[in-house]
Amino acid sequence: MKEIVVISGKGGTGKTSLVASFAALAEKKVLADCDVDAADLHLVLNPKINYREDFSGGKKAKIITEECIECGECEEVCRFDSMYYPDPENEIPCVNPIFCEGCGVCVRVCPVEAISFDDAVNGEWYVSSTSHGPMVHARLGMAEGNSGKLVTIVRNKAREIAEKENLDYIIVDGSPGIGCPVIASIAGADLVIVVTEPTLSGQHDLLRAAELTAHFRIPTVICINKWDLNPDIAEQIETAAKERGIKDVGRIRYDTAITKAQIMKTSVVEYTGGAVSEDIKQVWRNTIYALG
Repeated sequence: MKEIVVISGKGGTGKTSLVASFAALAEKKVLADCDVDAADLHLVLNPKINYREDFSGGKKAKIITEECIECGECEEVCRFDSMYYPDPENEIPCVNPIFCEGCGVCVRVCPVEAISFDDAVNGEWYVSSTSHGPMVHARLGMAEGNSGKLVTIVRNKAREIAEKENLDYIIVDGSPGIGCPVIASIAGADLVIVVTEPTLSGQHDLLRAAELTAHFRIPTVICINKWDLNPDIAEQIETAAKERGIKDVGRIRYDTAITKAQIMKTSVVEYTGGAVSEDIKQVWRNTIYALG
């Protein structure tokens, strides 16, 4: 069983379109959408949800009205301005759950224990079936955090399914950037593919992501999407990657068929048999080769 994680230095580089095509090309695999802050693989694969579960990544404070003595200490220590007074004639505060960061300081200072501190529901995660096999994905609620924990749940469940069904691949749509969700997406992976674009900012973001994977000693390759929009920068990116010992698994040309495939809720390789489809198929073949 091999785990392939597709990430990018920034959002919008085309990693989800690549993962959707990998889903169509690979055999015996489970899919995992770990870009939980802005999950969109489901928009292409149209999964049927078979199981769902609430995700709790932290706690939220709540005033117990009948126990409050209106001392105001909770408001004084709250650094997130989450305390407010809904009734101007009443000195009993309430907690705004969007502002509350779950630090628990107010609970500690309350002299009469009039603040509850229960698990908060930050989102949901799902196990679904698609036309290309099982898929594990998730959704965070508005203004919710702790996405790294949710990513770990999604990956662990995908691994569990892969082991139970004796699947060959776990294909992960990872998070963009270099933060906590990305670290949770790539830790322990067999191969990371960093998708980039032929721009100077794309090169900068790619190298930052490559530094992250190098820190965790994860084998890394690159793929340049829309390379033909700026061939000189594309070559410059490949040279910079090669100097750092990073191989490329191919280039994908610019083609409006990619956008059209998204609109039709299908993968690029299923939507068209044109040149861009052949590019992606070659990237997949090179990826398998890179896995050894």
